[in-house]
Amino acid sequence: MTDAAGRIILGIESTCDETGCALVAGGRDVLANVVATQFELHGRFGGVVPEIASRAHLESINAVIDEALARAGVEPDGIAAVAVANRPGLIGSLLTGLMAAKTLAWAWRRPLIGVNHIHAHAYSPALDDDPIDYPAVALVASGGHTSLYRCLGPAELELLGATTDDAAGEAFDKVASILALGYPGGPAIDQAARKGDPKAVKFPRALLKGQSLDFSFSGLKTAVLYHVRGVPGAVRPGAADKGPAAMSEQDVADVAASFQAALVDTLRIKLRRATKAVGARTLIIGGGVAANSALRRAVGALGKKLGIPVRMPAPAYCADNAAMTAGLAWHLLRAGRTDDLDLAATATVRK
Repeated sequence: MTDAAGRIILGIESTCDETGCALVAGGRDVLANVVATQFELHGRFGGVVPEIASRAHLESINAVIDEALARAGVEPDGIAAVAVANRPGLIGSLLTGLMAAKTLAWAWRRPLIGVNHIHAHAYSPALDDDPIDYPAVALVASGGHTSLYRCLGPAELELLGATTDDAAGEAFDKVASILALGYPGGPAIDQAARKGDPKAVKFPRALLKGQSLDFSFSGLKTAVLYHVRGVPGAVRPGAADKGPAAMSEQDVADVAASFQAALVDTLRIKLRRATKAVGARTLIIGGGVAANSALRRAVGALGKKLGIPVRMPAPAYCADNAAMTAGLAWHLLRAGRTDDLDLAATATVRK
């Protein structure tokens, strides 16, 4: 990419349970992208334990930064700025990455750039690919967030809707736990659903009132729980009342496929509503749930039906990573949007 020369951003990611460092030139050319995952640490708990995540970040951060620099073959004097995802996320995890980024920015005398983690997910399809055609509508769906944005540019985003309870990725994890499929739940449900019938069980689609662009998945999760274990206080015949151990492999696959279909259908309907409301020229999906095969097919079909392009991140850039942080930060740097060393970590943000 011709505009990449001399414009290398080092990005750091530690919002949840991945420790990441990446170097990206020109906002799109990924020179190195290193991620240390924590799946094995959290798997036996069925979800992320904040205290464990924070300690793991402390143990990994220096090695991840060193490896990224080595892979990219870049020295500090070739770095234009240091970027870090400082919002939103788990506060202990955020602080680890933020302190590392501040230290590097101070030692190297480089600008510091704080990046909204969710906005970075909306930018991720541009990594190692062509620029995104704006205006666009972006759906960011992950373990902690399910949000819709109107995007006028890489760093100009307006929130249209967000989850009122469980995020889409959280629902995947909880349903995978109900079905005893393991952690992380997203890939496990996706895999099981391939052998199932998505019409086997009619689970609810919570579309909320009117043309709402907000999301709610707690009712869907509860519907799966009641289907598998039975409604509390009610006696209903069927082996499924005894839990996943009494279900056949096909029963589990059918429930997984039906749940996935309900969740993906809800995301698709909301994305279609948002696209029509703002007159978008491009559809974007990002976040860990963007790796889901059913969602990618549904959004691809929606784009064809509406006659507009769909931008999806490569699989490596769906889960939390620092490349998207560094890529978006390049645009922030060009706009003069840098931060002082008193930049704070913010656990919750709605914008």
